[in-house]
Amino acid sequence: MADEEFKHLVRISRKDVNGNKTFEYALTDIKGIGLSLSRTIGLILGFDLNEKIGYISDENVLKIEEILEDPKKFGIPDWMLNRRNDYATGETIHLIESDLDMMLREDLNRMKKIRSYKGRRHEVGLPVRGQRTKATFRHGSSVGVSRSR
Repeated sequence: MADEEFKHLVRISRKDVNGNKTFEYALTDIKGIGLSLSRTIGLILGFDLNEKIGYISDENVLKIEEILEDPKKFGIPDWMLNRRNDYATGETIHLIESDLDMMLREDLNRMKKIRSYKGRRHEVGLPVRGQRTKATFRHGSSVGVSRSR
């Protein structure tokens, strides 16, 4: 491929991606896309995963964005998507970038509002998933356990 076709920044779904990275690693720069989903998208479109993404054509960028809009339409299984059985709609969708951040914020606010265990732990800044707190998650000046002599 000629050097005049190379783009140093490729704009994919509201995110600038480094054109010097290979296809499979460049897509992981987009928040919400991991390595396995990136490889799957590359295999669906028939790309060489080790080719630099700076050489990709604008038509192929549009195809990638189309897959990211509705991955289920292209045969990507539900277990690869990051929003299965959504709380409000019950649908299985895949969110990226600011949509993912906004949905996470809404989930946390809903948990805080209904006063669930996880919501209360988030409010106070304590661990949510059952970790021990004797030695870790200390924020004040207390360190260790005081003993009487």
